[in-house]
Amino acid sequence: MLSFPDVIVALYVGALVVLFAFGVHSLVMVYLYHRTQNTSHQPPTATLDPLPVVTVQLPIYNEVYVVERLIDAVVRMDYPKDKLEIQVLDDSTDETQTVARERVEYYRTLGYDIHYIHRTDRQGYKAGALRHGLAHARGEFIAIFDADFIPRPEFLRALLPYFADPRVGMVQSRWEHLNEEYSFLTRAQALALDGHFVVEQQVRNRAGFFINFNGTAGIWRRTCIEDAGNWHSDTLAEDLDLSYRAQLRGWRFVFVNDVTSPAELPADINALKSQQFRWTKGAIEVAKKLLPAVWRAKLPLATKLECTVHLTSNIVFPFIVLVALLNLPMVLIKNLTGDYQELFTLMSIFVLASVSTFLFYLYSQRSIHEDWQQRILLFPLFMAGSMGLAINNTKAVLEALLGKRSEFTRTPKYRILSQQDDWRTRKYARTRLGMSAIIELALGAYFLIGMAVSLYFGELAAIPFQFMFFVGFGGIGYLSLAHWLEANRLANGENPLRSVRAMQPAAAAQPTK
Repeated sequence: MLSFPDVIVALYVGALVVLFAFGVHSLVMVYLYHRTQNTSHQPPTATLDPLPVVTVQLPIYNEVYVVERLIDAVVRMDYPKDKLEIQVLDDSTDETQTVARERVEYYRTLGYDIHYIHRTDRQGYKAGALRHGLAHARGEFIAIFDADFIPRPEFLRALLPYFADPRVGMVQSRWEHLNEEYSFLTRAQALALDGHFVVEQQVRNRAGFFINFNGTAGIWRRTCIEDAGNWHSDTLAEDLDLSYRAQLRGWRFVFVNDVTSPAELPADINALKSQQFRWTKGAIEVAKKLLPAVWRAKLPLATKLECTVHLTSNIVFPFIVLVALLNLPMVLIKNLTGDYQELFTLMSIFVLASVSTFLFYLYSQRSIHEDWQQRILLFPLFMAGSMGLAINNTKAVLEALLGKRSEFTRTPKYRILSQQDDWRTRKYARTRLGMSAIIELALGAYFLIGMAVSLYFGELAAIPFQFMFFVGFGGIGYLSLAHWLEANRLANGENPLRSVRAMQPAAAAQPTK
């Protein structure tokens, strides 16, 4: 019969094996990145002639600070006015309705084909809004932008040529970051997103694997959406869900690394946690829904395996929590029992997982930033923060696995671009403080004790990892509490309508060609 120390060691090693497997996958991505360096998606020589009608859909929900900026940017797109339709899909319940409606009416008087579509029930959330808008759209192609984006004027002309191939169903651009330098929090997010786009999306696309539409800053062929069954609202990741259903139907996707779409990163830790919860839970829900279809499909084994890793990668978060909790007991077992010495020596190989993750983000930064040497110095803080989000994301994973449904909670946008901007005084900053923050702070204290115990026993090799857990859990918990307290203290009845007018006065659009 297994003893209590045997159970602890078995759980710890098992969790490390899972983390090691996903860490090795990062190494595979780096290998494929090198292998596919000379493979790129060149725009076809053929063009779409005549230019097709494009509908740009702007799904918004309570976005008073950024909705004018978004509409203005879309109107400035370099595309013939008679070929461009704009749908403002507004499910808002606040002053955003007034701001968006007035902006739409202003551009309609200038001759733009722009429509304000407001729903009162918010059924299906973002997926429902997109599906509702599609039923009234006249475009052959559908571009989608979330409220925090500022699409570039050349966006449509840069991406539409890829659709000269009739098999292409969706083209995705890379995200850029408007407020990356605002704080350590936004810099860490930029590092994570760069890794996803520059390595994951690019490598998967070049190697012939499935990729995903990222919910915004991409263009769909309308017939692809309809052929794949249209937008579904039974998961929190409607973009990932439709992406997989479309590719299972045989449609090709293209990721274009050289075309970028700037967007605003969350400056508030609690907004970030809400976003991460939705992304994490949504991906697991899609895995439950579509992985059986992936494995039944006539696809290469390598593609099926990569799809499995892609859809289930968030499963690492419960195992991060398990490794964190068992770290201190493992130090005690090693030093109080004297057993498992060979096993502890063997476990040092798991450090390689951290090395592969470092290389993954190193290559992403080196590929797109001239100052990548400075940017990659943020990696330890990024890793600590990723660990610290494990409590929040573990809850998302467990809820998805148990089939618990939850509301689509949008990430609030505050129009935060410079150090002079203060998100704490904005209307949407007044959020609830989740229980996860209390647990994170408690774990921060737990690892402070763990470092003291490791120091007492001379387990110096354990201290760096415990310190990372301390910084991660303690830091995320502290920021969650501090941001919540400051936001609720400072957000004292500011008029959001007056605020957004002050930030962006009305301006005439530049004429389109």
